[in-house]
Amino acid sequence: MINIMFYNNFAIMSKEGKYISNLIKQGEHCQLDFKYAISDSKKIARSIVAFANTIGGRLLIGVKDNGQITGIRSDEEYYMIEGAAAIHCSPPVPFICKEWMINGKSVLEIIIEPSKHKPHTAPNKDGIPKVYIRVKDQNLLANSILLKVWKREKSITNTLIALKDAEKVLLNYLNEEIKISKAKFCKIASINNYLAEKILVNMISANVLKIEFTEITTFYLLKNEGDSTFIYT
Repeated sequence: MINIMFYNNFAIMSKEGKYISNLIKQGEHCQLDFKYAISDSKKIARSIVAFANTIGGRLLIGVKDNGQITGIRSDEEYYMIEGAAAIHCSPPVPFICKEWMINGKSVLEIIIEPSKHKPHTAPNKDGIPKVYIRVKDQNLLANSILLKVWKREKSITNTLIALKDAEKVLLNYLNEEIKISKAKFCKIASINNYLAEKILVNMISANVLKIEFTEITTFYLLKNEGDSTFIYT
């Protein structure tokens, strides 16, 4: 069930106008994305699931990448968002829609909460369902380790770690260095990709490691008490 609420505000640079202006001043980041227009419901579905799979966020529709407010072109854009969230996102992603009038131009604020039902998928450019996450101002594909960690989280089985040679090499390395990639782990421990991935999933699920996603690669770090499991930078 899609949760929809509308708020119409017509005061020029009123409290509501300042709210949108302050959002725009932040620029695009891991919880905020600007969309000049909605012309492809499958493409916007990727942004919706990326926010839902990560830490939530907002879409401002009717705002250019440079922050210029252009307003939405027609009510059809709202219905494309609704269709994207209900049809092209699997499972469907609930959202809240607020409509703001700024200097006579309508801006839609689409609010997506972090999901308890992840992973959500959306079609890629070839129409194949993929899992996306939000990293900085980009929607990136989730890696296989994250997908396996999410699957493990849904099970009631506790993860037990046997500290064999490869695990010891990993921990010793992270006691000296801040972070490590999976490729680097394979190299220093002289193990294959399959075993490295299995160890990383186990150690993340056991709250020993955390994941840091960047636009270039993914790193693994020792997790301190109170740390979040996932870092999206």
